[in-house]
Amino acid sequence: MDGGFHGVFPYLVSPLDGEGRVKREVLTRLCDDLIDAGVHGLTPLGSTGEFAYLSWAQKRDIVETVVAAAKGRVPVVAGVAATTTSEAVRQAREFAAMGCDGILAVLEAYFPVSDAGIKDYFTAVAAAGDLPIVIYTNPNFQRSDLSVALIAELAEVENIRCLKDASSNTGRLLSIMDRVGDKLDIFAASAHIPACVMLIGGKGWMAGPACIVPKQSVKLYELCKVGQFQAAMELQRELWSLNQAFAKYNLAACVKGGLELQGYDVGAPLPPQDGLSDAGRTELRAVLERVGAL
Repeated sequence: MDGGFHGVFPYLVSPLDGEGRVKREVLTRLCDDLIDAGVHGLTPLGSTGEFAYLSWAQKRDIVETVVAAAKGRVPVVAGVAATTTSEAVRQAREFAAMGCDGILAVLEAYFPVSDAGIKDYFTAVAAAGDLPIVIYTNPNFQRSDLSVALIAELAEVENIRCLKDASSNTGRLLSIMDRVGDKLDIFAASAHIPACVMLIGGKGWMAGPACIVPKQSVKLYELCKVGQFQAAMELQRELWSLNQAFAKYNLAACVKGGLELQGYDVGAPLPPQDGLSDAGRTELRAVLERVGAL
């Protein structure tokens, strides 16, 4: 893999049994089906993958399973997240050794971190595994966000190639593109409208909903890629009802609930997160039926 990431990267769920063991067969089947549907990459241990709730042993098993399932057909960009730089570096090195093609770097923080500390964190992760790095900013969940000025500094760091922004502020994305669009490839999150991000120069999106609507997501990307934005927006409006449903409930619960409806025994979100309610499951089923995903 050359690190030129583009297209649809589903944020994979983390299927676990009642004892906390990774359901390798379920995860392998999901990866195979997503690749067959045409997705351009796989991202284990993103937000949908509940990285903040997993042990290192679980994370390792998940990444090993995904790399083995991908078989080099699509890049695997694994999530690295830690509150200490040393732990993030360790994770990045181990994932590189497992055969990952890139790292999605997340900064977890309990206390606020200065811009200098944030830069040092991502710079260290970028150097650790010698893999392409996607830096991830999500102000809704991060104690320390990445300013546009700081992103511009990080764009100069070797191996930092992409940015995934989950701010839901498309104007901010455009400001980032204006500042560093020649150095960083920009990916949208489910908080953004993917077709709009593609219109202003995005390279694709990394998001949980693509797990349950992979074919539709790939079709949307392909329409955007060839500039058929009127048709793309028609499809985008259909798919946006899924995002609206997700906004009401826990993200992992929605994606796992959708996959359960589609026949994947992925299990419930890890406690203390709430599972999908009966009302939520009914609403999600209706949306999936409407967009042709059931």
